[in-house]
Amino acid sequence: MPGKQVLLVYDRECPVCRNYCQAVRIREAAGELQIINARERSDIMQTINARGLDIDQGMVLKLDDQLYCGADAIHALALLSTDSGIFNRLNYWLFRSAWLSRLLYPVLRALRNLLLKLLGRRKINNLGRAGSDRF
Repeated sequence: MPGKQVLLVYDRECPVCRNYCQAVRIREAAGELQIINARERSDIMQTINARGLDIDQGMVLKLDDQLYCGADAIHALALLSTDSGIFNRLNYWLFRSAWLSRLLYPVLRALRNLLLKLLGRRKINNLGRAGSDRF
C-alpha cells in the first residue's frame, strides 16, 4: 500500500548508524521510510520506552503496528530494501537471513559502543537505567 510509513529510530550521534540510515532504501511498495533520531522526543520514542525497549541495544523499526529491535530490525529492513546500489545489495545479502542478522548484530552494536566512547559521546539511556549512560 503506497504512502504507508515505515519508521526507523536510530542514534544520529553515531556516524555509522547515521550513514546506514541515510543509505538504506526500501521498495516503494513497502512504504515511505522515515528516519527518527532517538535522542529527540517523539511519539515513537514514548512507545519504545513504554514497551521497555533499550535503544542502546539496537535500532528500532516500526512497520505497521509491529516494532522490530536490533537484529530483527536490520533483518526486516534487508527484506524491504531495494536492489539499487552496492550498499543496498550488500545489506540484503548480509541481513536477509534472520540467523546471520542475530549473529552479526551484537558485533555491530559493540563497534557502535566503542565508536561512541572514542568520540566522547554518551549512550542514549532512554530507559533511565542507573549507570547505563556511560561506557
